[in-house]
Amino acid sequence: MSLNIASLNSGSNGNCYYIGNSREAVLIDAGLSCKETERRLRNLGLSISNVKAIFISHEHIDHIKGMQGITNKHEIPVYITPLTLQYCRTRLQDNLVCTFKPYEQIRVGGLTVIPFPKQHDGADPYSFNIEGNGVTIGVYTDIGAPCEHLTANFKKCHAAFLEANYDEIMLEYGSYPAHLKKRIRGGKGHLSNRQAFDFFTAHRPPHLTHLLLSHLSKNNNKPEIVSELFKPCTADTNVIIATRYNETEVYRITGSNTMQFTESVAPPEKMVQATLF
Repeated sequence: MSLNIASLNSGSNGNCYYIGNSREAVLIDAGLSCKETERRLRNLGLSISNVKAIFISHEHIDHIKGMQGITNKHEIPVYITPLTLQYCRTRLQDNLVCTFKPYEQIRVGGLTVIPFPKQHDGADPYSFNIEGNGVTIGVYTDIGAPCEHLTANFKKCHAAFLEANYDEIMLEYGSYPAHLKKRIRGGKGHLSNRQAFDFFTAHRPPHLTHLLLSHLSKNNNKPEIVSELFKPCTADTNVIIATRYNETEVYRITGSNTMQFTESVAPPEKMVQATLF
């Protein structure tokens, strides 16, 4: 028994994460256009017809840019809180809007999606655990600081998308204005590489086989910096960078400690971007 996961894109230019079984799937966030989302799914041998629901974490544009187009074209329900929808300032078909509450268990075919609060500067931000076939996947990006909700839910995971947004030195000495630096590291912005590493090493569940480091900053981070930091962890966990430039491979996550992945149909030059380190 397993679930398949992939990042279609991860970064301030768009976030979209795929989790599914052999029959149905969900997208966590819809930060790519409808056309680009369809294209990247095809690259991976996946079909948008299997996507039965979209879950929105918060209203920032890199998480909702494609929401209206995807939903209206394919008539896919969107799960979103009323406050987040209000701040999205976009129109969705009323019959396709579904709301949720903290820790509500939402069934999507053979999948169960569990939303829980996170610390971020959105109106009503959430992270998600997705369960199915005895496997639990976490999607944890745009996190200002780890909290008890994150810790408790991470400990259930067999795989997780975990934010590693910025290198602290690059941010400190970079070109961002002081107010933006304060926002990023102020407790309701983003996780640094070091915060992600400390959280992971302190709370990693023994059954977690895959960690997809996500939402890397274009200006304040580099994949090689993150790779070096997490290098000691790779003996026990399959650590992958989810990039802002293309989709990752599709990874098959089982309920065992065996590290496995499905082959992607992406061209070889794209697969290099998602190689393990």
